[in-house]
Amino acid sequence: MTLAGPVVGPPLATRLPSRLAAPVPGWELTADVCVVGSGVAGLCVALHARAAGLSVAVVTKVEVDDGSTRWAQGGIAAVLAATDSPAAHAADTETAGVGLCEPDAVHALVTEGPDRLRELMAWGAAFDRGPDGDLLLTREGGHHADRIVHAGGDATGAEVQRALHAAVTADPGITLVEHAMVLDLVTDAAGRAAGVTLHVLGEGSSDGVGAVRSRAVVLATGGMGQVYASTTNPSVSTGDGVALGLRAGAVATDLEFVQFHPTALYLGPDSRGQQPLVSEALRGEGALLRDGAGERFMVGVHPLAELAPRDVVAKAITRVQLRDGTDHVFLDARHVEGLEQRFPTIVARCREAGIDPVTELVPVTPAAHYASGGLVTDLAGRTTVPGLYACGEVACTGVHGANRLASNSLLEGLVFAGRIGAELAAGLPDPQPAPPQLAHLDGLLDPAARGRLTATMSSRVGALRSGAGLTVAAGELAALAGLLGTAEPGVAGWEATDLLTVATALTAAAGAREETRGCHWREDHPADDDAWRVHVDVALHPDGTLQLTPRPVGTPPEVHW
Repeated sequence: MTLAGPVVGPPLATRLPSRLAAPVPGWELTADVCVVGSGVAGLCVALHARAAGLSVAVVTKVEVDDGSTRWAQGGIAAVLAATDSPAAHAADTETAGVGLCEPDAVHALVTEGPDRLRELMAWGAAFDRGPDGDLLLTREGGHHADRIVHAGGDATGAEVQRALHAAVTADPGITLVEHAMVLDLVTDAAGRAAGVTLHVLGEGSSDGVGAVRSRAVVLATGGMGQVYASTTNPSVSTGDGVALGLRAGAVATDLEFVQFHPTALYLGPDSRGQQPLVSEALRGEGALLRDGAGERFMVGVHPLAELAPRDVVAKAITRVQLRDGTDHVFLDARHVEGLEQRFPTIVARCREAGIDPVTELVPVTPAAHYASGGLVTDLAGRTTVPGLYACGEVACTGVHGANRLASNSLLEGLVFAGRIGAELAAGLPDPQPAPPQLAHLDGLLDPAARGRLTATMSSRVGALRSGAGLTVAAGELAALAGLLGTAEPGVAGWEATDLLTVATALTAAAGAREETRGCHWREDHPADDDAWRVHVDVALHPDGTLQLTPRPVGTPPEVHW
Protein backbone atom coordinates (compact mmCIF):
# COMPACT_ATOMS: atom_id res chain seq x y z
CA MET A 1 0.00 0.00 0.00
CA THR A 2 1.55 3.30 -1.09
CA LEU A 3 0.68 6.63 0.50
CA ALA A 4 1.28 9.63 -1.73
CA GLY A 5 0.99 13.22 -0.54
CA PRO A 6 -2.32 13.89 1.21
CA VAL A 7 -4.03 10.81 -0.22
CA VAL A 8 -5.63 8.59 2.40
CA GLY A 9 -5.46 4.86 1.72
CA PRO A 10 -8.58 2.71 1.90
CA PRO A 11 -9.19 0.79 5.12
CA LEU A 12 -7.29 -2.48 5.32
CA ALA A 13 -9.52 -5.53 5.09
CA THR A 14 -8.35 -7.24 8.29
CA ARG A 15 -10.87 -6.73 11.08
CA LEU A 16 -9.70 -6.36 14.67
CA PRO A 17 -11.75 -6.17 17.87
CA SER A 18 -13.06 -2.77 18.90
CA ARG A 19 -13.32 -3.98 22.52
CA LEU A 20 -11.88 -6.92 24.42
CA ALA A 21 -14.27 -9.66 25.44
CA ALA A 22 -14.64 -9.31 29.20
CA PRO A 23 -17.25 -9.66 31.96
CA VAL A 24 -19.07 -6.68 33.43
CA PRO A 25 -16.86 -4.92 36.02
CA GLY A 26 -17.64 -6.23 39.48
CA TRP A 27 -15.97 -3.49 41.51
CA GLU A 28 -15.00 0.17 41.15
CA LEU A 29 -12.36 2.58 42.39
CA THR A 30 -12.59 6.36 41.95
CA ALA A 31 -9.80 8.92 41.55
CA ASP A 32 -9.29 12.24 39.79
CA VAL A 33 -6.56 10.78 37.57
CA CYS A 34 -5.99 7.18 36.51
CA VAL A 35 -2.37 6.47 35.50
CA VAL A 36 -1.75 3.13 33.78
CA GLY A 37 1.89 2.11 34.17
CA SER A 38 4.52 2.45 36.87
CA GLY A 39 7.75 3.33 35.10
CA VAL A 40 9.42 6.72 35.04
CA ALA A 41 6.64 8.26 32.93
CA GLY A 42 3.69 6.99 34.96
CA LEU A 43 5.13 7.65 38.41
CA CYS A 44 6.28 11.15 37.48
CA VAL A 45 2.80 11.97 36.16
CA ALA A 46 1.34 10.67 39.44
CA LEU A 47 3.64 12.92 41.50
CA HIS A 48 2.86 15.97 39.38
CA ALA A 49 -0.87 15.29 39.68
CA ARG A 50 -0.54 15.03 43.45
CA ALA A 51 1.35 18.34 43.54
CA ALA A 52 -1.75 19.82 41.89
CA GLY A 53 -3.93 18.41 44.67
CA LEU A 54 -5.49 15.64 42.59
CA SER A 55 -6.12 12.09 43.79
CA VAL A 56 -4.41 9.42 41.72
CA ALA A 57 -4.86 5.71 41.04
CA VAL A 58 -1.78 4.02 39.56
CA VAL A 59 -2.62 0.77 37.78
CA THR A 60 0.35 -1.49 37.01
CA LYS A 61 0.54 -4.93 35.45
CA VAL A 62 3.34 -5.98 37.78
CA GLU A 63 4.50 -4.62 41.11
CA VAL A 64 5.13 -0.90 41.10
CA ASP A 65 8.91 -1.26 40.94
CA ASP A 66 9.08 -3.97 38.28
CA GLY A 67 8.47 -2.35 34.88
CA SER A 68 10.78 -1.52 32.00
CA THR A 69 12.40 1.49 33.65
CA ARG A 70 14.41 -0.53 36.13
CA TRP A 71 16.06 -2.48 33.32
CA ALA A 72 17.47 0.68 31.69
CA GLN A 73 21.27 0.37 31.68
CA GLY A 74 21.82 3.63 29.83
CA GLY A 75 21.61 7.02 31.45
CA ILE A 76 19.66 10.25 31.12
CA ALA A 77 20.78 12.88 28.64
CA ALA A 78 20.61 16.51 29.77
CA VAL A 79 22.54 19.69 29.04
CA LEU A 80 24.39 20.40 32.29
CA ALA A 81 27.91 21.34 31.20
CA ALA A 82 28.89 24.90 30.35
CA THR A 83 30.49 23.61 27.15
CA ASP A 84 27.22 22.03 25.99
CA SER A 85 24.01 23.64 24.73
CA PRO A 86 20.36 22.75 24.06
CA ALA A 87 20.96 23.45 20.38
CA ALA A 88 23.75 20.85 20.30
CA HIS A 89 21.56 18.27 22.06
CA ALA A 90 18.74 19.03 19.61
CA ALA A 91 21.07 18.61 16.64
CA ASP A 92 22.21 15.18 17.86
CA THR A 93 18.60 14.13 18.48
CA GLU A 94 17.47 15.23 15.02
CA THR A 95 20.42 13.56 13.32
CA ALA A 96 19.48 10.25 14.94
CA GLY A 97 15.83 10.78 13.97
CA VAL A 98 16.72 11.08 10.27
CA GLY A 99 14.29 13.82 9.31
CA LEU A 100 11.21 12.66 11.24
CA CYS A 101 11.73 14.42 14.58
CA GLU A 102 9.22 17.15 15.41
CA PRO A 103 11.31 20.28 16.11
CA ASP A 104 8.97 21.72 18.75
CA ALA A 105 8.96 18.46 20.69
CA VAL A 106 12.75 18.22 20.50
CA HIS A 107 13.03 21.82 21.71
CA ALA A 108 10.86 21.03 24.72
CA LEU A 109 12.97 17.96 25.48
CA VAL A 110 16.37 19.64 25.41
CA THR A 111 15.40 22.93 27.09
CA GLU A 112 13.24 21.48 29.89
CA GLY A 113 15.27 18.34 30.46
CA PRO A 114 17.85 19.78 32.90
CA ASP A 115 15.20 21.12 35.29
CA ARG A 116 13.25 17.86 35.15
CA LEU A 117 16.43 15.95 35.99
CA ARG A 118 17.00 18.23 38.99
CA GLU A 119 13.38 17.62 40.01
CA LEU A 120 14.03 13.88 39.85
CA MET A 121 17.02 14.33 42.14
CA ALA A 122 14.82 16.32 44.54
CA TRP A 123 12.50 13.30 44.61
CA GLY A 124 15.44 11.24 45.85
CA ALA A 125 17.32 9.85 42.81
CA ALA A 126 21.08 9.77 43.37
CA PHE A 127 23.38 9.92 40.35
CA ASP A 128 27.10 9.22 40.06
CA ARG A 129 29.37 12.08 41.12
CA GLY A 130 33.08 12.77 40.96
CA PRO A 131 35.45 13.53 43.86
CA ASP A 132 34.46 17.20 43.65
CA GLY A 133 30.79 16.35 44.15
CA ASP A 134 29.76 17.33 40.63
CA LEU A 135 27.66 15.02 38.52
CA LEU A 136 29.74 12.74 36.33
CA LEU A 137 28.83 13.37 32.70
CA THR A 138 29.62 10.75 30.07
CA ARG A 139 29.05 10.36 26.35
CA GLU A 140 27.16 7.67 24.41
CA GLY A 141 26.70 6.84 20.75
CA GLY A 142 25.31 9.70 18.68
CA HIS A 143 26.13 12.43 21.22
CA HIS A 144 28.81 15.03 20.52
CA ALA A 145 29.13 16.20 24.13
CA ASP A 146 29.38 14.71 27.61
CA ARG A 147 25.78 15.02 28.78
CA ILE A 148 24.76 11.59 30.11
CA VAL A 149 24.22 11.07 33.84
CA HIS A 150 24.31 7.54 35.26
CA ALA A 151 23.56 5.90 38.58
CA GLY A 152 25.65 2.99 39.76
CA GLY A 153 27.38 2.83 36.40
CA ASP A 154 24.87 0.78 34.42
CA ALA A 155 22.03 0.75 36.98
CA THR A 156 20.40 4.11 36.18
CA GLY A 157 16.93 2.69 35.63
CA ALA A 158 16.98 0.80 38.92
CA GLU A 159 17.91 3.94 40.86
CA VAL A 160 15.26 6.06 39.12
CA GLN A 161 12.64 3.40 39.83
CA ARG A 162 13.75 3.12 43.47
CA ALA A 163 13.44 6.84 44.10
CA LEU A 164 10.07 7.21 42.39
CA HIS A 165 8.70 4.10 44.10
CA ALA A 166 9.62 5.54 47.48
CA ALA A 167 8.01 8.88 46.62
CA VAL A 168 4.67 7.45 45.45
CA THR A 169 4.31 4.90 48.25
CA ALA A 170 4.88 7.67 50.79
CA ASP A 171 1.93 9.68 49.40
CA PRO A 172 -1.46 8.67 50.84
CA GLY A 173 -3.19 10.40 47.93
CA ILE A 174 -1.89 7.77 45.49
CA THR A 175 -3.67 4.42 45.37
CA LEU A 176 -1.63 1.60 43.86
CA VAL A 177 -3.41 -1.20 42.01
CA GLU A 178 -0.76 -3.83 41.33
CA HIS A 179 -0.92 -7.05 39.29
CA ALA A 180 -3.65 -5.51 37.14
CA MET A 181 -3.99 -5.72 33.37
CA VAL A 182 -5.77 -2.80 31.74
CA LEU A 183 -8.47 -3.81 29.26
CA ASP A 184 -10.36 -0.91 27.68
CA LEU A 185 -11.12 2.77 28.05
CA VAL A 186 -14.29 3.87 29.78
CA THR A 187 -15.87 6.94 28.19
CA ASP A 188 -18.66 9.22 29.36
CA ALA A 189 -21.75 10.25 27.40
CA ALA A 190 -19.71 12.92 25.57
CA GLY A 191 -17.02 10.45 24.49
CA ARG A 192 -14.43 11.73 26.94
CA ALA A 193 -12.12 9.32 28.80
CA ALA A 194 -13.67 8.57 32.18
CA GLY A 195 -11.57 5.65 33.41
CA VAL A 196 -10.53 2.15 32.42
CA THR A 197 -11.64 -1.42 32.89
CA LEU A 198 -9.00 -3.77 34.28
CA HIS A 199 -8.45 -7.21 35.67
CA VAL A 200 -6.56 -7.79 38.90
CA LEU A 201 -4.45 -10.89 38.41
CA GLY A 202 -5.50 -12.96 41.38
CA GLU A 203 -3.95 -10.70 44.02
CA GLY A 204 -5.75 -9.12 46.96
CA SER A 205 -9.46 -8.80 47.57
CA SER A 206 -10.35 -7.05 44.31
CA ASP A 207 -10.09 -10.14 42.14
CA GLY A 208 -11.39 -10.14 38.64
CA VAL A 209 -12.61 -7.43 36.30
CA GLY A 210 -13.27 -3.99 37.74
CA ALA A 211 -13.15 -0.35 36.75
CA VAL A 212 -11.30 2.78 37.78
CA ARG A 213 -13.51 5.84 37.32
CA SER A 214 -11.58 9.07 36.78
CA ARG A 215 -11.65 12.53 35.23
CA ALA A 216 -8.57 11.85 33.10
CA VAL A 217 -6.61 8.77 32.01
CA VAL A 218 -2.85 8.72 31.40
CA LEU A 219 -1.39 5.73 29.54
CA ALA A 220 2.23 5.05 30.49
CA THR A 221 2.32 1.33 29.74
CA GLY A 222 5.77 1.17 28.15
CA GLY A 223 6.67 -0.76 25.02
CA MET A 224 5.41 -3.62 22.88
CA GLY A 225 8.54 -5.72 22.47
CA GLN A 226 6.70 -8.98 23.18
CA VAL A 227 5.18 -8.74 19.70
CA TYR A 228 8.50 -10.31 18.63
CA ALA A 229 9.84 -13.75 19.47
CA SER A 230 12.91 -12.19 21.09
CA THR A 231 12.96 -8.91 22.99
CA THR A 232 14.81 -7.13 25.76
CA ASN A 233 11.46 -5.92 27.14
CA PRO A 234 9.94 -7.57 30.22
CA SER A 235 7.21 -10.14 29.69
CA VAL A 236 4.45 -7.62 30.49
CA SER A 237 5.33 -5.42 27.47
CA THR A 238 2.56 -6.72 25.24
CA GLY A 239 1.48 -3.42 23.69
CA ASP A 240 -1.57 -3.09 25.92
CA GLY A 241 -1.53 0.72 25.92
CA VAL A 242 -1.25 1.13 22.14
CA ALA A 243 -3.92 -1.54 21.57
CA LEU A 244 -6.29 0.07 24.11
CA GLY A 245 -5.71 3.46 22.52
CA LEU A 246 -6.42 2.19 19.01
CA ARG A 247 -9.62 0.49 20.17
CA ALA A 248 -10.68 3.74 21.85
CA GLY A 249 -10.22 5.68 18.61
CA ALA A 250 -6.79 7.22 19.31
CA VAL A 251 -4.35 7.65 16.43
CA ALA A 252 -0.96 5.91 16.56
CA THR A 253 2.02 6.90 14.46
CA ASP A 254 5.58 5.84 13.52
CA LEU A 255 4.87 2.26 14.65
CA GLU A 256 7.24 0.91 11.99
CA PHE A 257 10.30 2.33 13.79
CA VAL A 258 11.48 -0.38 16.19
CA GLN A 259 15.05 -0.55 17.46
CA PHE A 260 16.70 -3.98 17.66
CA HIS A 261 19.63 -5.10 19.80
CA PRO A 262 21.71 -7.54 17.72
CA THR A 263 22.60 -10.17 20.31
CA ALA A 264 20.09 -11.55 22.78
CA LEU A 265 20.74 -14.99 24.19
CA TYR A 266 18.63 -17.46 22.20
CA LEU A 267 16.77 -19.70 24.62
CA GLY A 268 14.84 -21.83 22.13
CA PRO A 269 11.71 -21.49 19.97
CA ASP A 270 9.33 -21.82 22.91
CA SER A 271 11.00 -19.25 25.13
CA ARG A 272 8.71 -16.48 26.37
CA GLY A 273 9.28 -13.26 28.25
CA GLN A 274 12.36 -11.13 28.51
CA GLN A 275 15.48 -12.49 26.83
CA PRO A 276 18.91 -11.76 28.38
CA LEU A 277 21.31 -9.57 26.44
CA VAL A 278 24.79 -10.67 25.48
CA SER A 279 26.58 -7.35 25.73
CA GLU A 280 28.36 -5.69 22.82
CA ALA A 281 31.33 -5.45 25.17
CA LEU A 282 31.95 -9.14 24.52
CA ARG A 283 32.43 -8.45 20.82
CA GLY A 284 34.58 -5.51 21.82
CA GLU A 285 36.93 -8.00 23.46
CA GLY A 286 37.17 -10.16 20.37
CA ALA A 287 34.13 -12.46 20.31
CA LEU A 288 33.14 -13.40 16.74
CA LEU A 289 29.81 -14.05 15.06
CA ARG A 290 29.49 -17.33 13.16
CA ASP A 291 26.75 -19.04 11.16
CA GLY A 292 25.59 -22.62 11.62
CA ALA A 293 28.51 -23.89 9.55
CA GLY A 294 30.96 -22.09 11.82
CA GLU A 295 31.85 -19.41 9.25
CA ARG A 296 32.23 -15.73 10.12
CA PHE A 297 29.79 -13.56 8.19
CA MET A 298 30.51 -9.97 9.31
CA VAL A 299 33.79 -9.76 7.38
CA GLY A 300 33.07 -7.78 4.22
CA VAL A 301 29.73 -6.53 5.53
CA HIS A 302 31.31 -3.57 7.34
CA PRO A 303 34.90 -2.39 7.85
CA LEU A 304 34.50 -2.93 11.60
CA ALA A 305 33.09 -6.46 11.12
CA GLU A 306 31.64 -7.60 14.49
CA LEU A 307 32.15 -4.10 15.90
CA ALA A 308 29.87 -2.44 13.34
CA PRO A 309 26.93 -0.32 14.61
CA ARG A 310 24.03 -2.18 16.21
CA ASP A 311 21.64 -1.87 13.28
CA VAL A 312 24.25 -3.12 10.81
CA VAL A 313 24.98 -6.20 12.93
CA ALA A 314 21.29 -6.91 13.57
CA LYS A 315 20.50 -6.75 9.85
CA ALA A 316 23.45 -8.99 8.94
CA ILE A 317 22.37 -11.61 11.48
CA THR A 318 18.82 -11.49 10.14
CA ARG A 319 20.06 -12.02 6.57
CA VAL A 320 21.97 -15.11 7.64
CA GLN A 321 18.97 -16.48 9.53
CA LEU A 322 16.74 -16.01 6.48
CA ARG A 323 19.37 -17.53 4.18
CA ASP A 324 19.84 -20.59 6.37
CA GLY A 325 16.26 -20.99 7.55
CA THR A 326 17.24 -20.76 11.20
CA ASP A 327 16.24 -18.54 14.10
CA HIS A 328 19.69 -17.88 15.57
CA VAL A 329 23.40 -17.60 14.86
CA PHE A 330 26.36 -18.10 17.18
CA LEU A 331 28.73 -15.90 19.14
CA ASP A 332 32.19 -17.42 19.60
CA ALA A 333 33.87 -16.17 22.77
CA ARG A 334 35.94 -19.28 23.45
CA HIS A 335 39.20 -17.47 22.71
CA VAL A 336 38.45 -14.37 24.82
CA GLU A 337 41.10 -14.31 27.53
CA GLY A 338 39.82 -14.29 31.12
CA LEU A 339 36.19 -14.65 29.98
CA GLU A 340 34.85 -15.83 33.35
CA GLN A 341 36.60 -13.07 35.27
CA ARG A 342 35.77 -10.24 32.87
CA PHE A 343 32.15 -11.18 32.08
CA PRO A 344 30.89 -13.14 35.09
CA THR A 345 27.23 -12.15 34.67
CA ILE A 346 27.07 -13.18 31.02
CA VAL A 347 28.90 -16.44 31.71
CA ALA A 348 26.57 -17.24 34.60
CA ARG A 349 23.43 -16.50 32.58
CA CYS A 350 24.65 -18.67 29.70
CA ARG A 351 25.41 -21.53 32.06
CA GLU A 352 21.92 -21.22 33.57
CA ALA A 353 20.66 -21.86 30.04
CA GLY A 354 22.89 -24.91 29.68
CA ILE A 355 25.60 -23.27 27.57
CA ASP A 356 29.21 -22.82 28.69
CA PRO A 357 30.69 -19.93 26.67
CA VAL A 358 34.19 -20.90 27.77
CA THR A 359 33.96 -24.08 25.69
CA GLU A 360 30.83 -23.70 23.52
CA LEU A 361 29.35 -21.35 20.95
CA VAL A 362 26.61 -19.08 22.34
CA PRO A 363 23.34 -18.96 20.32
CA VAL A 364 22.17 -15.37 19.78
CA THR A 365 19.49 -13.55 17.82
CA PRO A 366 18.41 -9.92 17.34
CA ALA A 367 15.87 -8.72 19.91
CA ALA A 368 13.30 -5.93 19.78
CA HIS A 369 14.56 -3.21 22.10
CA TYR A 370 12.62 0.07 21.87
CA ALA A 371 9.55 1.42 20.04
CA SER A 372 10.04 4.97 18.76
CA GLY A 373 6.39 5.19 17.70
CA GLY A 374 3.18 4.93 19.69
CA LEU A 375 -0.02 6.84 20.38
CA VAL A 376 0.46 10.27 18.86
CA THR A 377 0.29 13.20 21.29
CA ASP A 378 0.58 16.95 21.18
CA LEU A 379 3.11 18.87 23.26
CA ALA A 380 0.87 18.57 26.32
CA GLY A 381 0.74 14.77 26.08
CA ARG A 382 -2.86 14.76 24.84
CA THR A 383 -3.93 11.99 22.44
CA THR A 384 -6.65 12.44 19.83
CA VAL A 385 -9.25 11.11 22.33
CA PRO A 386 -10.53 13.76 24.79
CA GLY A 387 -9.35 13.15 28.34
CA LEU A 388 -6.78 10.52 27.30
CA TYR A 389 -3.06 11.28 27.68
CA ALA A 390 -0.02 9.16 26.83
CA CYS A 391 3.54 9.41 28.14
CA GLY A 392 6.78 7.46 27.75
CA GLU A 393 7.39 4.63 25.31
CA VAL A 394 3.67 4.08 24.66
CA ALA A 395 3.47 7.64 23.27
CA CYS A 396 4.83 9.25 20.13
CA THR A 397 5.62 12.86 20.94
CA GLY A 398 7.76 13.29 17.81
CA VAL A 399 10.98 13.45 19.82
CA HIS A 400 12.58 10.27 18.47
CA GLY A 401 11.66 10.40 14.80
CA ALA A 402 12.90 7.34 12.91
CA ASN A 403 15.47 6.29 15.51
CA ARG A 404 15.87 7.10 19.21
CA LEU A 405 19.08 8.80 20.34
CA ALA A 406 20.74 7.01 23.27
CA SER A 407 19.54 8.10 26.74
CA ASN A 408 16.71 10.28 25.43
CA SER A 409 14.00 7.79 26.48
CA LEU A 410 14.06 8.32 30.25
CA LEU A 411 14.44 12.05 29.59
CA GLU A 412 11.34 12.08 27.40
CA GLY A 413 9.36 10.45 30.21
CA LEU A 414 10.51 13.11 32.68
CA VAL A 415 9.83 16.08 30.41
CA PHE A 416 6.42 15.08 29.08
CA ALA A 417 5.24 13.84 32.47
CA GLY A 418 5.86 17.39 33.65
CA ARG A 419 3.90 18.79 30.72
CA ILE A 420 0.97 16.45 31.39
CA GLY A 421 1.13 17.44 35.05
CA ALA A 422 0.80 21.10 34.11
CA GLU A 423 -2.18 20.29 31.91
CA LEU A 424 -3.88 18.34 34.72
CA ALA A 425 -3.20 21.17 37.17
CA ALA A 426 -4.97 23.62 34.89
CA GLY A 427 -8.25 21.92 35.71
CA LEU A 428 -10.23 18.82 34.86
CA PRO A 429 -13.89 18.78 33.85
CA ASP A 430 -16.31 16.59 35.74
CA PRO A 431 -17.28 13.66 33.52
CA GLN A 432 -20.78 13.45 32.18
CA PRO A 433 -22.74 10.38 33.21
CA ALA A 434 -21.30 7.26 31.65
CA PRO A 435 -23.49 4.59 30.11
CA PRO A 436 -23.62 1.35 32.08
CA GLN A 437 -20.80 -1.10 31.49
CA LEU A 438 -21.86 -4.12 29.51
CA ALA A 439 -20.14 -7.42 28.89
CA HIS A 440 -18.11 -7.33 25.66
CA LEU A 441 -18.47 -10.22 23.28
CA ASP A 442 -15.86 -9.36 20.62
CA GLY A 443 -13.63 -12.31 19.85
CA LEU A 444 -10.26 -12.99 21.41
CA LEU A 445 -7.25 -14.71 19.89
CA ASP A 446 -6.43 -18.19 21.18
CA PRO A 447 -3.20 -17.82 23.22
CA ALA A 448 -1.88 -20.92 21.43
CA ALA A 449 -1.51 -18.75 18.31
CA ARG A 450 0.85 -16.33 20.05
CA GLY A 451 3.98 -18.24 19.01
CA ARG A 452 2.86 -18.18 15.38
CA LEU A 453 2.36 -14.41 15.63
CA THR A 454 5.73 -13.62 17.20
CA ALA A 455 7.59 -15.93 14.82
CA THR A 456 5.98 -14.13 11.88
CA MET A 457 6.94 -10.72 13.25
CA SER A 458 10.55 -11.73 13.91
CA SER A 459 11.09 -13.35 10.53
CA ARG A 460 9.22 -10.84 8.35
CA VAL A 461 8.90 -7.55 10.27
CA GLY A 462 12.14 -7.55 12.24
CA ALA A 463 15.41 -5.71 11.73
CA LEU A 464 15.33 -6.52 8.00
CA ARG A 465 12.20 -6.06 5.89
CA SER A 466 11.06 -6.40 2.29
CA GLY A 467 7.83 -5.83 0.44
CA ALA A 468 7.42 -9.55 -0.19
CA GLY A 469 8.09 -10.45 3.44
CA LEU A 470 5.71 -7.81 4.73
CA THR A 471 3.00 -9.09 2.41
CA VAL A 472 3.49 -12.58 3.80
CA ALA A 473 3.34 -11.20 7.35
CA ALA A 474 0.17 -9.24 6.63
CA GLY A 475 -1.47 -12.37 5.23
CA GLU A 476 -0.45 -14.44 8.23
CA LEU A 477 -1.78 -11.82 10.65
CA ALA A 478 -5.03 -11.60 8.69
CA ALA A 479 -5.36 -15.37 8.98
CA LEU A 480 -4.90 -15.08 12.75
CA ALA A 481 -7.52 -12.34 12.86
CA GLY A 482 -9.85 -14.78 11.15
CA LEU A 483 -9.47 -17.05 14.18
CA LEU A 484 -10.71 -14.43 16.64
CA GLY A 485 -13.42 -15.71 18.91
CA THR A 486 -11.92 -19.00 19.99
CA ALA A 487 -10.60 -17.97 23.41
CA GLU A 488 -12.32 -17.47 26.73
CA PRO A 489 -11.84 -14.08 28.44
CA GLY A 490 -8.64 -14.12 30.47
CA VAL A 491 -5.17 -12.62 30.63
CA ALA A 492 -3.61 -14.95 28.05
CA GLY A 493 -6.32 -14.22 25.48
CA TRP A 494 -6.33 -10.50 26.19
CA GLU A 495 -2.56 -10.30 25.76
CA ALA A 496 -2.63 -12.33 22.55
CA THR A 497 -5.34 -10.07 21.14
CA ASP A 498 -3.46 -6.90 22.09
CA LEU A 499 -0.36 -8.32 20.37
CA LEU A 500 -2.37 -9.10 17.24
CA THR A 501 -3.74 -5.55 17.15
CA VAL A 502 -0.31 -3.96 17.54
CA ALA A 503 1.38 -6.39 15.13
CA THR A 504 -1.22 -5.75 12.43
CA ALA A 505 -0.90 -1.97 12.75
CA LEU A 506 2.91 -2.09 12.82
CA THR A 507 3.08 -4.37 9.78
CA ALA A 508 0.67 -2.18 7.83
CA ALA A 509 2.78 0.91 8.52
CA ALA A 510 6.00 -0.91 7.60
CA GLY A 511 4.45 -2.10 4.37
CA ALA A 512 3.30 1.38 3.48
CA ARG A 513 6.70 3.07 4.06
CA GLU A 514 8.55 2.24 0.85
CA GLU A 515 11.96 3.55 1.84
CA THR A 516 14.77 2.87 4.30
CA ARG A 517 14.93 5.41 7.12
CA GLY A 518 16.37 5.14 10.62
CA CYS A 519 15.63 1.72 12.10
CA HIS A 520 13.12 0.86 9.34
CA TRP A 521 15.07 -1.05 6.69
CA ARG A 522 13.48 -2.10 3.39
CA GLU A 523 15.69 -4.38 1.23
CA ASP A 524 13.55 -3.52 -1.80
CA HIS A 525 13.82 0.23 -1.10
CA PRO A 526 17.37 0.63 0.32
CA ALA A 527 17.52 4.45 0.05
CA ASP A 528 15.65 7.15 1.91
CA ASP A 529 13.20 9.33 -0.01
CA ASP A 530 12.28 12.94 0.82
CA ALA A 531 8.73 12.18 -0.27
CA TRP A 532 8.54 9.95 2.82
CA ARG A 533 9.35 12.70 5.30
CA VAL A 534 5.91 12.01 6.72
CA HIS A 535 4.51 10.22 9.73
CA VAL A 536 2.26 7.28 8.94
CA ASP A 537 -0.77 7.70 11.17
CA VAL A 538 -2.80 4.57 11.94
CA ALA A 539 -6.38 4.55 13.21
CA LEU A 540 -8.75 1.68 14.00
CA HIS A 541 -12.27 2.30 12.74
CA PRO A 542 -15.27 1.18 14.79
CA ASP A 543 -15.82 -1.61 12.25
CA GLY A 544 -12.39 -3.03 13.14
CA THR A 545 -10.53 -1.96 9.98
CA LEU A 546 -7.28 0.01 9.99
CA GLN A 547 -6.85 3.32 8.16
CA LEU A 548 -3.38 4.69 7.25
CA THR A 549 -2.86 8.40 6.61
CA PRO A 550 0.35 10.33 5.84
CA ARG A 551 1.05 13.43 7.95
CA PRO A 552 3.97 15.69 6.96
CA VAL A 553 6.62 16.51 9.54
CA GLY A 554 5.73 19.82 11.19
CA THR A 555 1.99 19.16 10.98
CA PRO A 556 0.64 18.59 14.50
CA PRO A 557 -1.83 15.79 15.16
CA GLU A 558 -5.50 16.73 15.26
CA VAL A 559 -6.11 17.15 18.98
CA HIS A 560 -9.33 19.09 19.53
CA TRP A 561 -9.91 19.27 23.27
